[in-house]
Amino acid sequence: METETATPWLTDAEQCAWRTFLDVQRMLTYQLERDLQPFGLTMNDYEILVNLSESAERRLRMSDLAAATLQSKSRLSHQITRMENAGLVRRENCESDRRGLYAVLTDAGMETMHKVAPHHVESVRKHFIDQIGPGALGDLRESLKPVADQLRGRRGKP
Repeated sequence: METETATPWLTDAEQCAWRTFLDVQRMLTYQLERDLQPFGLTMNDYEILVNLSESAERRLRMSDLAAATLQSKSRLSHQITRMENAGLVRRENCESDRRGLYAVLTDAGMETMHKVAPHHVESVRKHFIDQIGPGALGDLRESLKPVADQLRGRRGKP
């Protein structure tokens, strides 16, 4: 018979920090989504446009884009179809791998990025950066970096 070890419950301070993080994450995502709505984009759309705009030749293999955006290949495929219909991206066959496909940012997609990016940055600044202040930003980054590093190393693992 296995013996169970006691779960180390969160202290009041840990619980407060955890719930504050969850609240901020939800509310910030909600607000950034709202601020993208007038442009007909979601945060997922915007993240895809950013990834493609920053990649060589404005294109990425679909599998790499799925990994970069933490989406399943199936979900990304549906999203790319919607973005294709809007003229923001297109698919191209991969010459070296007949099964592979690239997602490619179109000129219209790049124009959309140029139009939306200043508004998105303004929203990020208004709702996040300016609320924290320059001194605390470095502390926040240093506090969250080990969490991000640990989670990156666990991708695809239970």
